[in-house]
Amino acid sequence: MIAFYIYFDFADAFLNIRQRLPALYRLFEYIKSCLLVYIGFQAVICFVLADWHPAIYEAAFSIIRALLAIAGFYAIYELLKLKDIVSRYFVAGTLFIQIGSLISQAFSLIKPVDDLTGPFWTISLAYLQLGVVLELICFSLGLSYGQRQIAIRHAIMEQELAREREQRRREHLEAELSVQRLEQENTEVHIRALQVQVNPHFLFNSLNVLDSLIDDDPEQARVFLEELSTVYRYLLRSNKEQLTDLASELAFIQSYFNLLRTRHGSGLQLSVQVDEAYLTYQLPPLTLQLLVENAVKHNSVLPDQPLVIAIATDEEAQLSVRNNIQRKTIRVASNGVGLSNILAKYQMLGQPVPIIQEIDGQFVVTLSLISSLELRSQ
Repeated sequence: MIAFYIYFDFADAFLNIRQRLPALYRLFEYIKSCLLVYIGFQAVICFVLADWHPAIYEAAFSIIRALLAIAGFYAIYELLKLKDIVSRYFVAGTLFIQIGSLISQAFSLIKPVDDLTGPFWTISLAYLQLGVVLELICFSLGLSYGQRQIAIRHAIMEQELAREREQRRREHLEAELSVQRLEQENTEVHIRALQVQVNPHFLFNSLNVLDSLIDDDPEQARVFLEELSTVYRYLLRSNKEQLTDLASELAFIQSYFNLLRTRHGSGLQLSVQVDEAYLTYQLPPLTLQLLVENAVKHNSVLPDQPLVIAIATDEEAQLSVRNNIQRKTIRVASNGVGLSNILAKYQMLGQPVPIIQEIDGQFVVTLSLISSLELRSQ
């Protein structure tokens, strides 16, 4: 009888009867209570009462078995309402144990004492055991199928989660790329704005020089104007680029220097010592022009005290622009466009900030040149 008690709990755990068939679950709970009462009753008969009453014992046992058989067939009827494969296996197992139990009970009524020396089909207990074996086979198949379905559902859920994670990862990457594109576009806009900021600054200074030359030397003014148009074409072209190669920048600064020499003559000198290996390296356009202009603006330019501007590279791919310091006696107002413009460009490009120093009477600005390898890695 304890086996029947366990069977009801197993059925609930196996098929979730409590949720799927609540009426049948309540019946199972009632039968379990009756089984506990019956077991207690049998214990009293066997161990408490002094006299043995076989008739009472057998009658109670037969009644309980009959009630359990009825309950079993009712359970089969209710379980057939469940259409899943696992429930079918459970119903088949229950049916086998019910049939085996009924045949065994019928044999017990016909032949109370089994002849254990005869064939097995004449022994009532054999049918009960056969029903138990078939029940266990069905339950095992049902459990196996149920576990397989759980594994399949788990695998499907894992795949869906993996797809969801991959989708989220892609969305995250796309969002990061969008942010990077926006940042890059924003950087380009800022750089363009800085370059446009240079154009009028350079133009106004050049026009001031031209204005002076028109009165002093009209022929030189004409040559200056031709040089100015050449320089300004480069300047307009530079607005379309974030970076330019060092060779182009040096060619431009030579033309720009010729404009300055037109006015200052031997009072201004330019020295260029650049390793040819670095001519393909990159830097922001107009960087050298801003530094040369800054040097001329803040220092005296005299034939007997020339302003010497030196442009050179070192082994660490750094470009230095230096000039001897000979500040003007009348301090020139500075709007801060030149050096701050260069610093801002390097910061926006994610490059090391230029180093500005005064060393032994020299004003030195050291810039990092950008290799093509660095550009590809960005």
